[in-house]
Amino acid sequence: MDFSVENNKDREFFKKDFSCVNELLKRIRKSISDGSVVSLEGLDLDEIISFERNLTFVYITLFQEGLKPIRWGSCRASLVETINRDIEKIRSYKTFANFSVGDSSKCRIMLEYIIEQIPTKVEDIKYSTIVPTRFEPGVTGIRVVLDGNSYIYMPTDAWVNSQMSLKDALNTILRKTYIKEMTNSISQRIEILKKSDYKCYIIKSRTFITYNDDVIPLYRGNQLYEYSPEAIRDIAMAGADWTLKYQKDNGQYLYYYDAKEDNYVDHEHPERSEDNLYYNDLRHCGGIVTLIRAYQLTKDKKYLASAKRGLDFSVTLTETHDYKGKKAGYIFYNKKSKLGGTGMILVAMMKYRNETGDKSYDEYIKMYTRHILSRIYKTGEIMGYYIHPQVQNGQPLVNMNDEERRQTFSFYYPGEALLGLGLFVNYFEDDEELRQDVLEKGELALDWIIDERPKIYADLFTALPSDAWLMQSIEEWATIPKFRKQNYINFVFGDAQTMIDKMYGENDTPFIDYDGSFYYNHGDHFYPDGSRSEGLIGAYYLAKKIGDEQTADKILKACRRAAKSQMLLFNTPVNSFAHKNPEKSQGAIRFKATRQWIRVDSIQHVACFYFRLYFAEIGLEAK
Repeated sequence: MDFSVENNKDREFFKKDFSCVNELLKRIRKSISDGSVVSLEGLDLDEIISFERNLTFVYITLFQEGLKPIRWGSCRASLVETINRDIEKIRSYKTFANFSVGDSSKCRIMLEYIIEQIPTKVEDIKYSTIVPTRFEPGVTGIRVVLDGNSYIYMPTDAWVNSQMSLKDALNTILRKTYIKEMTNSISQRIEILKKSDYKCYIIKSRTFITYNDDVIPLYRGNQLYEYSPEAIRDIAMAGADWTLKYQKDNGQYLYYYDAKEDNYVDHEHPERSEDNLYYNDLRHCGGIVTLIRAYQLTKDKKYLASAKRGLDFSVTLTETHDYKGKKAGYIFYNKKSKLGGTGMILVAMMKYRNETGDKSYDEYIKMYTRHILSRIYKTGEIMGYYIHPQVQNGQPLVNMNDEERRQTFSFYYPGEALLGLGLFVNYFEDDEELRQDVLEKGELALDWIIDERPKIYADLFTALPSDAWLMQSIEEWATIPKFRKQNYINFVFGDAQTMIDKMYGENDTPFIDYDGSFYYNHGDHFYPDGSRSEGLIGAYYLAKKIGDEQTADKILKACRRAAKSQMLLFNTPVNSFAHKNPEKSQGAIRFKATRQWIRVDSIQHVACFYFRLYFAEIGLEAK
C-alpha cells in the first residue's frame, strides 16, 4: 500500500508557520480567563483550520498539575461560534475556578479539531491492518452517533487516558451512553452497540498545546523529534538521573510509576497492596547497569555510589549451594531463582568492578559464576531456572525432563548469563582455574545455543528476534579470537539484519512516527524497542571488533533510525501535560507511545542503547 500521500500531507503540515494558532490560543486563554467573546478577526487560519459544519468538532482542554483536566468539544455553524461555545461550557465546570488560566506557565490549553471522518461499522474497525478504517491510538479516533447524540473519542484521548486498545476507546465512548447502565462487561457493551441503530466514523484531527508562551503542534499527543547524538545523550542521562533520584534507602530503584495516575501500581500486578508492591531482581540489575553507563560518560561518582547501593541490595538475595566442592551463589527472589537473575547481577558486578577496580565483591562474582556453570547441562543447554514454585514442588531443579526444560525456557536468561560469563572470562584474572572452567563450558553453551536450540525449540521462535542479550554476549566473547566463530557471528548479524528488515522505513511506514520502530508483521502497532536495539548496537560493536566496516556502517545507520523512534518515549516538560505530577514524570522513559507507564527497565533498555550509540558516534567505547 502506498502511504506517501497521507504521510507527505502530515509531514508538510508540521512545516507550516503556526504563529496564527499561537495568537488564537492567546485569545482563547484571555476569553476563558475573563469570560469575553473570542474574535477571529485578523487571524489567517484558513491553511490551518478548514472549518466544515457537521465535521469540524473543536475541542478545548485545560491541563494543570494536580487537577483533573476539563474539556469540551462542539461543532456549531462557524469556527468562531464553536470556539466560544467551548469556552462557555469550560467556564461552567465546577472545578474551573481551580485553574490559573491566566498564567501560561501553570495552565496549559490544548486545541484539537477534526479534519476528516470515514463512515464505518464497529465490526469493520481494524487495529493491525492498514485500511482507512484502522484505529490507530493517538492518530485516529472514533465518533459514534447514537440516539441523535455524538459521542467522540478524539485521537488525543489515547494519550490523555493512557490507552492504546480499540476496546478501551470504545468503552470510553460507551460509558457516556445509556449502554453503560445495561452491563459492566466491556465486550457486552460493544455487542449491544453493534445491534443498535447507530452511525460510526473513524476520525483524524490536528492538535496544538500551549507551552508557556509558545504553541506546539502535536502528533499522537506528542512532539515529533529529530535524531542527534546530543539529543540521545541527554535523554540517556535524564533516564539515569531519574533512576538515581528515586532510589530507595535499601538500594532498590523505583520499579514502576504510572504518570497518569501518579501511583506505583504495576499494570501486571494490580492487586498488590501499597506495602507489598511487586519488584523484579533482573530489572533492578538493569538499573545498576544504567548508572554505570552514566558514570562511563560523566565520571561522576554519584552514579557509582547508587550502583553500589543497588549491588548491596542484590547481595541480600543471595543463596548458596555446592559446585565442585566450592560455594556457588544464586539470586532467590519472588520464590524463584532465575538464570537471568544471577546472570544480570554478575553482569552488573563485573561492570562495576571494571570501572572502580573495587574487588570487594569478588567472592560473590565467583559464586555467581559457579552457579551459572552448574546450570549448563552436559549437552550445553543452560537451564532457565534453578528454583520455580510450579516445577518439582519448588525444589532445586538438578535433574529436569524435556517437558520441564520447555516449561522453563527463556530467550533472555541464557544470553544474560553468557554475557556475565563473557565479562568474567575477559576481565577477572584472580582465579585462573575458574576462568578455564568458564572458557570450556562457555564454548559448550554457545555451541548449543547457536546450533541446537533453533532445532529443539523451533516453535518458540518468532518473526522478530528477541535475543538481544545473546547478541551482546557474543559481542563480549568475541574479544577472544578463539570465540570469533563464524556461526556465532552469523547468528548476530543474521538477527541484526532481520531486525532491520522488520523495521518500519520512511517509505513503507503507515504513520510518520513509525519510522525506525519494529514490527512482527507489517501493519502491527509499532514497537519503539530499546531492548532489541541493545542487541542491534551490540551487533555494530561486534562488526567493529572483527573489522567488518561495511556491516558496522549499515547497522549504525539502522541504530540511528531506531533511536529516533524511541525518542517519543521520553517524558519532557512539553509532552507531560496530561500527567498528574509532571515534575515527577519528566526525565523518565515510558513503555509505549500512548501509555503513561514507566518501569525501571523501560528506562534501562533505551538509556543503555543510547549510551552505547552515543559512544559510537563520538568514537568512544566503554566496557
